Amino acid sequence: MPEINLLNQSTIDKIAAGEVVERPASVVKELMENAIDAGATAVTVELKEGGCSLIRVTDNGCGIEKEQVRKAFLRHATSKIKSIEDLDFVESLGFRGEALSSIAAVSQVEVITRTRDELTGVKYAISGGAEEDLEEIGSPEGTTFLIHNLFFNIPARRKFLKQPQTEGGYVAELMEHIALSRPDISIKFVNGGQLKFHTSGNGDLKEVIYRIYGRQMAEAALPFHAQGSGFQVSGYIGKPESNRSNRNFEVYFVNRRFIKNDTIGKALEEGYRNYLMQHKFPFAVLHFEIDPKEIDVNVHPSKMQIRIHRGAELYSFLSQAVCTRLREQELIPSIKLTPPEKEKKEERKAPEPFETRRIQNLVKEEAGYHVNALPVQTFSPARIIGTPEKGNIIKAKDHILVEKPVQLNLFEEKILTADARDEYDVLGQLFDTYWLIAFKDRLLIVDQHAAHEKVKYERLVRNLSEKSIASQMLNPPVILNLTGKEEELLKEFFPYFAELGFEIEEFGGGAFALRSMPTDLYGCGEKELFVEILDELSENSMKGTPQVMLEKLASMACKSAVKGNSRMQRAEMEALIDELLTLKDPYHCPHGRPTIISMSKYEIEKKFKRIV
Repeated sequence: MPEINLLNQSTIDKIAAGEVVERPASVVKELMENAIDAGATAVTVELKEGGCSLIRVTDNGCGIEKEQVRKAFLRHATSKIKSIEDLDFVESLGFRGEALSSIAAVSQVEVITRTRDELTGVKYAISGGAEEDLEEIGSPEGTTFLIHNLFFNIPARRKFLKQPQTEGGYVAELMEHIALSRPDISIKFVNGGQLKFHTSGNGDLKEVIYRIYGRQMAEAALPFHAQGSGFQVSGYIGKPESNRSNRNFEVYFVNRRFIKNDTIGKALEEGYRNYLMQHKFPFAVLHFEIDPKEIDVNVHPSKMQIRIHRGAELYSFLSQAVCTRLREQELIPSIKLTPPEKEKKEERKAPEPFETRRIQNLVKEEAGYHVNALPVQTFSPARIIGTPEKGNIIKAKDHILVEKPVQLNLFEEKILTADARDEYDVLGQLFDTYWLIAFKDRLLIVDQHAAHEKVKYERLVRNLSEKSIASQMLNPPVILNLTGKEEELLKEFFPYFAELGFEIEEFGGGAFALRSMPTDLYGCGEKELFVEILDELSENSMKGTPQVMLEKLASMACKSAVKGNSRMQRAEMEALIDELLTLKDPYHCPHGRPTIISMSKYEIEKKFKRIV
C-alpha cells in the first residue's frame, strides 16, 4: 500500500489557491469585491500583459489597520462573518476569507494602505505566501494592491494562461459587469496603458451603459421597473432592434451581485418571445432586490450561481412585466440616412480614486448639469442628446444624459393607432413587397409579408382562445403514416389539435386520416405542416397546454401569409392596415422581424442637402 504523506503548509496553500485563483480575472474579482465591501466610492484597475505580469487595484475605501494587515493574509481570516449563523444573512460580496491568502500564495504581492484615523500608512510585501517586508510609509487614505507575476512559483499553472490579450478580455468583461452593478462608484479601467472606460459614479445606470456599450445601445435602452411580492427589479431593457446573437448582453444582478440564473434568463427571453428572431437574444441590464432569505448564494464557490427558492413565481412575474413594458412602447425602428458626425474627443487627466478632493470636485461638477440625478437603484427615463465618444470622464459641455420626469410615452406620439389612421396617405407598393405610407413628417415603410403574417398569427391565437377556429374540410383526406412515437404524441395532444381546428381519425395499420384543418392554413402544405408540428412536440414535449404548439402557429401563419414580390391592390393594403392597427403589438411579426420602419423628413432633407 502506498505511504500516506502529510502535505506541508506551502503545498496546501498552493492547492487551495487553485480553487480561488484561476487567472488574472479571478484576482481582480476578489480585489474589486474587497474594495467595494470596504466602502470605496472610486476604484482604479490597471493591467500589464493582461494582468499576467501586473495588476494594480487602487481604492479610496476604509483601508486596513496596521495591526490587521498580517492577519488579512491568513487563511479564513475575514471581517464579513463571525459564525456559521451569519451565512444566512451575508450581504457583502465576499466572506470566506481565502482571497488574499490564495493570491499571495501564487504571486508577489505588495499592499499599501491607510485608514482615515491614522497619519501614516503601511506597506506590506508577501511573495509565494512568505512575508518579505513590513514598513510604515506615507500614503493616501485607502488601499492599493500590486500583484506581480501571477503563478511565478507554479510554472505548470502559468503556462496554461492564455495570451495577454485574451486574459485582458476576461478582466474587461468582469470590470464591465462590476461597473454596471454599481453606478454609484467611479470605476476606471486601464489595460496596457489604454483607458478602456471611466464611469463618473453619479448613480446613473444609463450613463454606465453608454460608457460601456456606446451610444447606439444606450439610445435603444428602455427604462424598466417592476415590483412583485418579494421581488423588485429596476434597470433597462433593449428595444428589439438591439437584440444580439448570444446571451452575453443579458446582464442581471441580484442584490448587486452579478449572477447567472436559468430562471431569470428564461423569464427574460419569454417576455421578449414575440420580439425575437430565431437565434437572437435580448439586451438587458437589470438589478433585482430579493430578500436574502429567499436565495442561496452558497451553491457555488464563485458565487456566480444562486438558488432562488420561489423561482416559478419570479419567472411568471418577470416574463409578464417585460412583455407588458415592451407593449407600452412603440417599437418602430427609425432609419437614419446620414452617419453620426465624428465628435471631438477631448483629453483630460482623470483623477486617481484616492484623490478625495478631486473626486469631490468632479461630483460637484457633475451635479451642475445633471437634472434629477438618481441613486443607484432608482432609474428614470432618460433621453440621449449630443454625446461624446467613449473614454475619459464626462464634461459639463458634452453632457450626454438629461434626466426629466416624462410621461410613459417616452419619445413621441404613437404612429400605429386607430386615431392616427385617417392621417395615413398610402402612396403605393415598392418592389411588390413594401408599402410606402406618408404620415405627418415621416415616411413609413411596411413589409407586407411580415404585416400579413402578424395579422394571421394574432387571428389564430385569438380564435384559439375563444374556441372559434373555423375548419376547412379536406377532400380527399390526407393520409398520415406515423411512427409509434409520433402516434403516442398525437394521442397525448389530441385535444389541442382539435382546438386548433384539426380533425383526425384512425385509418388503420398505424395510419391516420387528416380530414380538416384551420381555414387560414388551408393550401400551405397540409401533410408537411402537420408532421412538422409532431417533430417539434417530440423535441419539446411539455405538460399542460403546449407552448410549442402556439409557437408553431407562427410558422403556420408565415406559410399562409402573402409573400414578397406579390402585387397587392390598394383596397387589400388598406384592409390589412386596418386589421394591423387592432393588434396589441403591431410592430413585429411572430418571428421578431419588424413589420414597419420609419424615416424622418429631416433625414431625407439632410440627404438632399436641404439641411446642412
